Amino acid sequence: MPELDPVIHQPVRLQIMAALSHLAPREQVDFTYLKTKLALTDGNLGAHLATIEQAGYIAIEKTFIARKPKTFVALTAAGRRAFAEHVAALTLILHPQHRS
Repeated sequence: MPELDPVIHQPVRLQIMAALSHLAPREQVDFTYLKTKLALTDGNLGAHLATIEQAGYIAIEKTFIARKPKTFVALTAAGRRAFAEHVAALTLILHPQHRS
């Protein structure tokens, strides 16, 4: 039976992972997009991204565009698997009749 992932289960991190799961493999979004989409502060988003990155679920790329710093975030293959397993565990909680 799939288990809930403690890294992903926190509500803000679950929202981040859900937003990133809609991206194609290797596609990335910028920090400002996530901050706006999820209505988070810079510090709050940054702290949650650091936790998810430490787990290996996202890759963060920092670069400069027109001499301004830009941060891009992408889901890793491990992150995609972990999110799918977490969703499966949630589905079993919500619909226990789907157990194998």
